[in-house]
Amino acid sequence: MKKYFITTLLLGLIAACSNNSNNNNNSDSSSTTVAPAANDITANPDYKKGLALIAANDCLTCHKIDEKVTGPAYRDVANKYENTDANVKMLADKVIKGGSGNWGTVPMTPHPALTEADAEQMVKYILLLRNK
Repeated sequence: MKKYFITTLLLGLIAACSNNSNNNNNSDSSSTTVAPAANDITANPDYKKGLALIAANDCLTCHKIDEKVTGPAYRDVANKYENTDANVKMLADKVIKGGSGNWGTVPMTPHPALTEADAEQMVKYILLLRNK
């Protein structure tokens, strides 16, 4: 039930934040395209895919975007690790295998059922949350 609620909440958030051009009440027949802001990470496909994978798993039980729960806040992780291929692979490996020591003594539960590709997609989403 908790997963269903969280998934529903996140999907609602995604829908609310998405650009819906069907709500244009302008009677002008010409269409204009507005480019997304350069800092709008929600337009990034890695953001959308990673968020969906995180919502479908148990990640939000121990992590929040801006708040430390059992594990570190996602934004703290993003601010600690630069968004490089090497860091994506290393962090995805930690997601799959679990571990402790980088953020205190509480171990992260391993997630062996995740594929490497899915874990990497989740990490890409997290690293997009870096403060500029």
